[in-house]
Amino acid sequence: MTEVQWLDAREARLWQSYRDSYRELTAALEARMIANGGLSVADYALLHPLSSAEDGVLRTRDLGKSVGWERSRLSHQVSRMEKRGLVVREECPSDARGSMVRITPTGREAIEAAAPDHVDAVRTYLFDKLSREEQDLLAGLLDRVLSGLPTRDLCRTGASDDAGC
Repeated sequence: MTEVQWLDAREARLWQSYRDSYRELTAALEARMIANGGLSVADYALLHPLSSAEDGVLRTRDLGKSVGWERSRLSHQVSRMEKRGLVVREECPSDARGSMVRITPTGREAIEAAAPDHVDAVRTYLFDKLSREEQDLLAGLLDRVLSGLPTRDLCRTGASDDAGC
């Protein structure tokens, strides 16, 4: 058994700063999006790829992969959004086991109305705090961290059936 290499004070401060920043940035974005546009961060996360997709429709599996969610979370969020008229589920024409999610006109109006404020919030809360050089540095660092992480197989972690795996 190997000995645990505990975080030193500098590493612990960095890790805590990252966790605090992520938590508070997400909370600030969520509060502002709900107050100004009536959409949650989760709503926006799903409406964005749907609004960019050809004909506004994606396989459920592909939508889940685009946001990194497992089947259960995706299914519950899509159900909530269906009740509000933002999306509809459809059968997959090429695979009877798969399903599709389509943005509705109401969903498209909602994301188009929310997008300008969302971009302003991201600028205000993140980009305006950093110089262009710091933004480039942070992007490079985060890309390096991301490339070193194991990839998730959403189909193995419960994203089958409804997700079309």
